[in-house]
Amino acid sequence: MRDLLGAALEELRHEPIERRVRAVRGGETVIDSTRAMLVYEPRRVCPTFAVPEEDIAASVSPADARDAEVPGVLHPGIPFAVHTAEGEPLSIAGAGGFRLLDPDLAGYVALDFDGFDEWYEEDERIFGHPRDPFHRVDVRRSSRPLRIEVDGRVLAETTRARMAYETQLMTRFYLPREDVVAPLHSSERRSYCPYKGEASYWSVDGHEDLLWCYEDPLPDVAALAGLVAFWDERVDVFVAGVRRERPGGPLAAALADEFGV
Repeated sequence: MRDLLGAALEELRHEPIERRVRAVRGGETVIDSTRAMLVYEPRRVCPTFAVPEEDIAASVSPADARDAEVPGVLHPGIPFAVHTAEGEPLSIAGAGGFRLLDPDLAGYVALDFDGFDEWYEEDERIFGHPRDPFHRVDVRRSSRPLRIEVDGRVLAETTRARMAYETQLMTRFYLPREDVVAPLHSSERRSYCPYKGEASYWSVDGHEDLLWCYEDPLPDVAALAGLVAFWDERVDVFVAGVRRERPGGPLAAALADEFGV
């Protein structure tokens, strides 16, 4: 199954959705469509919304193409302006758009989620990026001994972990904050996951933003509330005494660039 999904990542994919989709920019509703699609450009992990051009209540004009290095995988940190499909860059009231040259998407314009101030599916506001209907998160309790180390120093030990299994991502280990033995320092950093909610971050001496917490997660992952998780890419994780290999891939590479690990 992973091989099948991995092969599909190389293709331009799209999926119709029945939800009404709206976007606001500068206090004005610019996008209002009941014919939206989710579009996955080749090698882009997260989908973008695409709507018929007539559902855009703003001028649509050509924009200059940007020269940018295209990485092997376009994770959520890669901006919308980087494209792997053929098409025409557009400007929509100052926000980014892209007219794909695929006959199945004729008349549709893909939209830069970050270029708009607010997004709604029906009457529910959404954040981060469109949610993938084929993505899920399962959380399971585990009594297996879990130990977190960095540079040989024990940071946390627990037998009360929650394991988060998320589609196409590595397993993450969440544990009670009181089972962290290292002093924690709160951080100003915040991030948002469309599947889990807003995360706050914590540092330990010598390691900035090493762990995070969903204080008030979305209902689907309520079991993670108040628990903390470490970047497995930056620490050593031992499960039942066995050290796990640190994850690789584009996320690990991005962390290495940001934190020098």
